[in-house]
Amino acid sequence: MATLTLRDLVKTYDKTEVLHGISLTVADGEFVVFVGPSGCGKSTTLRMIAGLEEVTGGTIDIGGRVVNNLEPKDRDIAMVFQNYAIYPHMSVRKNIGFGLRTAKLSRADKEKRLEEVAAILDMTDLLDRKPNQLSGGQRQRVAIGRAMVRDPAVFLFDEPLSNLDAQLRTQMRLEIKKLHQKVGNTIVFVTHDQVEAMTMADRIVIMKDGHIQQVGTPSEVYHTPANIFVARFIGAPSMNMLPAMASHGTVRLDTGTEIAMPGGADGAVTLGVRPDDLGVVAGVPLTRGRVTVREPLGPETLIYVDTGAGGEVIAKADGRTPPEVGAEVTLCADPANLHLFDPASGQALR
Repeated sequence: MATLTLRDLVKTYDKTEVLHGISLTVADGEFVVFVGPSGCGKSTTLRMIAGLEEVTGGTIDIGGRVVNNLEPKDRDIAMVFQNYAIYPHMSVRKNIGFGLRTAKLSRADKEKRLEEVAAILDMTDLLDRKPNQLSGGQRQRVAIGRAMVRDPAVFLFDEPLSNLDAQLRTQMRLEIKKLHQKVGNTIVFVTHDQVEAMTMADRIVIMKDGHIQQVGTPSEVYHTPANIFVARFIGAPSMNMLPAMASHGTVRLDTGTEIAMPGGADGAVTLGVRPDDLGVVAGVPLTRGRVTVREPLGPETLIYVDTGAGGEVIAKADGRTPPEVGAEVTLCADPANLHLFDPASGQALR
């Protein structure tokens, strides 16, 4: 295991800079997930750590040594790709053992290591099968096993679950998390799926346009987003944004509702509230409008409400007795769960 440190990392293609001096430290044994929309730079960052992309500027430090100019095989990392990259003509045993082809171990020690990894991944009974005899989840475990068998300082995962169906993705998320708890290696995981990030990470790195927007625990990025982008990207459905005016610690909405929210600036602000915190319940009335769509989810129903000038917002209603489509509703929230943002910069105000 090892600490991974990125210092002022820059990547340029021709004259276009796509990664703008990002810095981050991943602690020894930490599970960090990079998440963001397509083109944000998360996979480029991972490939630079792996040595598959050249570093334009800055440094990558793994376990106390700068690895910028080292070949991938010399960086003490192992990478699991989106497409598994396992050999169809080889057995599971040979696929996993392929990760040890350059290791300076005796044949007996290699076999012992392979058996240990197969046991951890619950694949002992599958070692003599070919990949075409395995399920998608089992093939993914083979790819993970080939990385594990080397016992690297850092594991790198590049969207490894994106080719799996929804149920299998949920299962593999749990398996990878259990695996990390069992072996304790440092893991850097890249995904575009914020649910994967929230459920797996010790810390999440949220990226946009080659910049890090926020680094924090799942709870921190969900409950205290640094800006409007993070607030909308993390959480499904995304956070509602309502125009408002702030003055001397009071926020006034278009509906006339005034809420005491000290710590914000004076003038135009954007008030954010998550659908989970907005509903047809007791609380401070924020806005009102007509229900246009209902999405039953069993114990609760999401309702889409047209508020007129404030646009459409999403709220939560009881799953048994939700308001009908066309009904006029008043939506309320606890002021403690509201967020304020600067509408110009997008930055959180408190």
